[in-house]
This record gives sequence, structure tokens and C-alpha cells, in this order.
Amino acid sequence: MTAIAGFLLFVHFNSKQASVSGNKNPKKDSFAINNSFRMAYFEMDSVENNFQIVKDVKAEMNKKEDEINSELNKLGKDIQQRYNYYQSQAQSGGMTQSQSDAASQDLKAMDDKLKNRKQALDNDYNDFVTRKMKDIKTKIEDFLKEYNKDKNYAYIVSYEQGLFYYRDTAYNITDDVIRGLNEMYKNKKN
Repeated sequence: MTAIAGFLLFVHFNSKQASVSGNKNPKKDSFAINNSFRMAYFEMDSVENNFQIVKDVKAEMNKKEDEINSELNKLGKDIQQRYNYYQSQAQSGGMTQSQSDAASQDLKAMDDKLKNRKQALDNDYNDFVTRKMKDIKTKIEDFLKEYNKDKNYAYIVSYEQGLFYYRDTAYNITDDVIRGLNEMYKNKKN
């Protein structure tokens, strides 16, 4: 009886192994198809420092920030001037209680307008930055798709400090990426 139980266990486990290994489809295994796994990287900080569109976007962002700050400073100065005017009127005794209440309401309305405008400008700026960053990311992805047509990398990743602990510089394509992106941008700009 023990011999029969041992035989049945042996047949049972061998048939499961055969069915598991028999179900393996080498056509679906990308490693079996390619027989090699290639991965490249580029250094994102170098791209940010050398890709002309990034420089142009940074200049646009700085200009937009300056415009926002200028508008908000002007509104702040208007409030301060109005406050100073009302204060001088009150100190000279030329304001009634109702005029003082109206002045307080006026200053509050101006302050609310400043806060609302700041919020709207911040939202517009954040939307602008998000759109520009998405556009840059899309340009990089489009370039890498074209670049990789004859390189056959399985992955191309951006290297960022602290994310990877080791990288073989033989797979660093940063110079190719920067050169290609700038050529692409220059051609589209012209």
C-alpha cells in the first residue's frame, strides 16, 4: 500500500510539473524573443540645463512671475495709499462715523479684491507651469520614441539623484538626448 501511495504521489507531482512547464509560451516571453535586455538612461538635470526649450520656458516663467508680482505690488500700493488718505482724514477730524465706516468697508473691499486677484493669478500661473512641463515631457517622450527606433532599448529612464544607486556610464545617452532635443526644437521653431 505504501508503494502505491508513493507511486501515485510521484505521478501526481510529475504531471503537475509537466503541465506547468508545458504551458510556458516562449513567444510571450520578451526575453526569449529579444535574447537581450537593454536599458539606457539620461541625466535629467543635464537636460534641464541644456535643452533650449527648458531655458525658454524658465524665461517665460520668470517673466510671468515678474508680471504677477508687479500687478500685486501695484494693488498693494493702492490699498496703502487709500489707507494713508483715510488715516489722514480721520486724524484731522474731517470724518464722521458713517464716513469712517464707509472707509473701512472700502479698504476691506480692496483687500478682498487683492486676495481674489492673487488667487486667480496663482491658479493661472500653476496651470501655465503644468502645461509647459507636460509639453516638455511630451517632447522628450516623442524624441525618445524616434531615437529608440534603431537602438532597441527596452527602457530609457531619466536618472535623478537618489533614485538609482548604480549606473553604467556606457548606457548614458544624455548627450544624444540633448543634441537631438535641441535640433528638434530648433527645426520646429524655424
